[in-house]
Amino acid sequence: MRKKIVAGNWKMNMDYTSGLTLFSEVLNMVNDEAKGDQQVVVCPPYLYIHSLVQLSKNNSRISVGAQNCHQADSGAFTGEIAANMLNSVGADYVILGHSERRQYFGETNQTLAPKVDAVLKAGLKPIFCIGETLEERNQNIHLGLIKDQLVEAVFHLTADEFAKIVIAYEPVWAIGTGVTATSEQAQEIHAFIRAEIAAKYDATVAENTTILYGGSCNPKNAAELFSQPDIDGGLIGGASLKSRDFTDIVKAFNS
Repeated sequence: MRKKIVAGNWKMNMDYTSGLTLFSEVLNMVNDEAKGDQQVVVCPPYLYIHSLVQLSKNNSRISVGAQNCHQADSGAFTGEIAANMLNSVGADYVILGHSERRQYFGETNQTLAPKVDAVLKAGLKPIFCIGETLEERNQNIHLGLIKDQLVEAVFHLTADEFAKIVIAYEPVWAIGTGVTATSEQAQEIHAFIRAEIAAKYDATVAENTTILYGGSCNPKNAAELFSQPDIDGGLIGGASLKSRDFTDIVKAFNS
């Protein structure tokens, strides 16, 4: 069975003290309330990763990840963080290709492919984001665009390498807008992604790939979304900044 994951992306939020408090609350609430084997991943700003790893080092259900990394192992790249640095402080996951990175920092499928390679080389697991804007959906070009994002950024991997990838589908028109894709819309795209993976590799690889939904998932809609056959969890933005909301999303698997 493929892994069920709820990943929280804090983005550029929370100061250090508030971040540690939030994470401690999530640790305790998930331990006390969440049943099942779903994995929880928290992706804070870089500065907090080591401290959160220390807080969670005896908890196998909760992992810590980063929101981005550079593709080089080292070098004169002022302000950047390498994947092997993230590994050295205990991170397990790295979000790559988030729509905000694509929109605000000019990341493309071509620039993301070597980042995927670097993350895998460092022994970390990429959470690779794909998705379309409202304009692209309205033009009915979104399926081709999503396929291109897969082909150009991750389908160069071997089947063994791809098996370490988590895919996150982000309908860009539903991020931070309060608008959520219906469970049927989300399931349609998740099934399409899984079919493309099967066509590239095989049915076994596709069936074992975790595909997350990342578009305004909240405690009210999480159970319905997670009940869809090809939705394996969520990449959570705003709701991950509230321990009660985030824990309730984790618990949605048990609804």
